[in-house]
Amino acid sequence: GSVVASYPYDDSPTHRPTGVYSKSADDEVFKYLAKAYASHHPIMRTGKPNCPGEEGETFPDGITNGAQWYDVEGGMQDYNYVWANCFEITLELSCCKYPPTSELPKEWDNNRESLLAFIEKV
Repeated sequence: GSVVASYPYDDSPTHRPTGVYSKSADDEVFKYLAKAYASHHPIMRTGKPNCPGEEGETFPDGITNGAQWYDVEGGMQDYNYVWANCFEITLELSCCKYPPTSELPKEWDNNRESLLAFIEKV
């Protein structure tokens, strides 16, 4: 897990594991939507999630192109964009994939304004 808004494409023509910016035709729209979410999230907007084991990982503006972060071949985000014209971003909301129930109120507080901002943009 991490704390970042990721946008298409997640797959790249080279299938290198990481570091390939895979630009979609709607790249600017995806960046706009990802920033709308990230800019309202207290951790995501810093671009430094500080996840255990990945303390040096950074994401400018709290967003990343999926394939630049890590290549995912055959992912739903790309499939839905290409075949259903569905604009999706992937939100990584926590360093922990399954946070304990006791942390859910904090996660809600961290994401409430981001969700509202994103819905307004959509």
